[in-house]
Amino acid sequence: MNYKLSHTEEQKSITKLNYKKFWELLKDEKKSLIICTINILINAVLNMVAPFLIGIAVNQYMQTKQYGGVLTIACYLLLIYLGVLATGAIQGKVMGGVGQRMLFKIRNLLFWKLQELPVDFFYQNKSGDLISRINNDTDKLNLFFSQSLIQFMNSVFFIAGAATALLCINFRLGATALAPAIVLWGFTKASSRWVKKKNEKSMKTMGDLSAEVQENLTNFKVIIAFNRRDYFKQKFDESNEKNYQASVKAGLANNVFLPIYSFCSNVGQFIVLAFGIYLIMQGSFTVGFLISFLTYINYFYDPLRRIATLWTSFQIALAAWDRISHILSMESNLPVMECKKTEDPSNLLSFKDVTFTYPNGNEVLKHISFNLEAGKTYAFVGPTGGGKTTTASLIARLYDPTKGTIFFEGKDIRCYKSEERARNIGFILQDPFLFSGTVLDNITYGNDEFSKLSEKESIKKIEEAGLHELIDKFDNGLQTTINLNSEDISLGQKQLIAFMRAVLRKPKLLILDEATANIDTVSEQLLEDILQQLPSSTTKVIIAHRLNTIANADEIYFVNSGTVVKAGSPQDAVNLLLHGKRES
Repeated sequence: MNYKLSHTEEQKSITKLNYKKFWELLKDEKKSLIICTINILINAVLNMVAPFLIGIAVNQYMQTKQYGGVLTIACYLLLIYLGVLATGAIQGKVMGGVGQRMLFKIRNLLFWKLQELPVDFFYQNKSGDLISRINNDTDKLNLFFSQSLIQFMNSVFFIAGAATALLCINFRLGATALAPAIVLWGFTKASSRWVKKKNEKSMKTMGDLSAEVQENLTNFKVIIAFNRRDYFKQKFDESNEKNYQASVKAGLANNVFLPIYSFCSNVGQFIVLAFGIYLIMQGSFTVGFLISFLTYINYFYDPLRRIATLWTSFQIALAAWDRISHILSMESNLPVMECKKTEDPSNLLSFKDVTFTYPNGNEVLKHISFNLEAGKTYAFVGPTGGGKTTTASLIARLYDPTKGTIFFEGKDIRCYKSEERARNIGFILQDPFLFSGTVLDNITYGNDEFSKLSEKESIKKIEEAGLHELIDKFDNGLQTTINLNSEDISLGQKQLIAFMRAVLRKPKLLILDEATANIDTVSEQLLEDILQQLPSSTTKVIIAHRLNTIANADEIYFVNSGTVVKAGSPQDAVNLLLHGKRES
């Protein structure tokens, strides 16, 4: 399955569905949005009343020198502006909370979704881009909810209120003053998609830049060892240049609205002033209402100018949401299925006519069939790139076969839930991954048996498993601190931890993928002794190149060029490696 994150026409066709999901996230915020909307409405009404009162004050009291009436109007205006202040503060507080809660919720949803997706997804996408989506893109949504949305709603109410007031006071003058807004509407509609596209491009290049930085920092030791600073500097410069160019274009697109909106606002004010003076000279209009009209026209076009900026923010938020929702809409290609196919349960694991092809089209295994019995040790050997690790990954169900079926204890392996499969099948990876914490945290990670035990009880269990001699190889024993990129422990020690983590689970099937490649001979013998202490029913699958590792295997399989065949003795396996022979 293709999990490559990109913006294709097919993805654009689900944009409406993405927006629907976007608003579904706001269900829990309905109460807050209602409170905010009521305050915005009150705020807009109060602001709309003020210019009308000013017009009355000029027409009825100032021109007739009734200053008591002017003072009364001034008191009303003071109360109105205090009300505007209070409702504005409530809006900011409520929407600020909405923004932070949405940020928290979306980041959680994204992280949980990433936990559900299969290995395929992470091989096909750069981790730097994924980090950018979780951090940068969600933050753009937060800014939209906590700041832009409230201003956007406020502006819409202001525009509607001001337009209504203009048309009610003098329909002819109001309609003429609002005419430039039609031009703005057409321009905005025509350019919105272009603005969103430029921002999507800018975000994508930012993700690529983050990926480049992440790759550089992760592999810095190799860069120094091979003196390739110049190569990675050039790669970073190229990514930085692409991001710069995309950001400049996005910036130009984001600022295209403001001058157009400002021009239309100035045209509207000019129309009001010129046409208003003409109507006053004809005696069909008053000076007071001309002042009100000029205020209302500002109330109409100033929010439009704000919307020019806010609309850009809205397009950025939509572009960010498209990138986020693309991940949220993905489903794992490793679903748990209802058991229909069954096989002879006497074999612990069976491959039946299995073919596997990677998403890039590279076919690794072709119509493979073999059986593994409980309690036996099997070795898989073959040249580099022959398909050994792929075979082990299929056994552990990191992937599903393209064709054919894999059976575990007589049931299709796809019938097992993830936790059940992980409990029964242990996998010691060729490149072990550790978590920040202690050695104890790492070897008991994900092991339900240790979740409720105290540290003392955990240590006792570990000693009973015969792992105490391996623990002594760490300076501070089980409390040795491990950092994600720690240089305090060797690669061999990391493999020891991965080994202990798998053995403590006592799985029914244990896969060792070059698990002793970086371990000294003495430690390797210790591991062999520990493996002997596992239940006699435990099946071991060993992937290795060294002959001493596979010497005690009950059966040896040779894996190469899409085939898996029995190799016979270790010497037969060597001959197959040297001469490329195939035995059935």
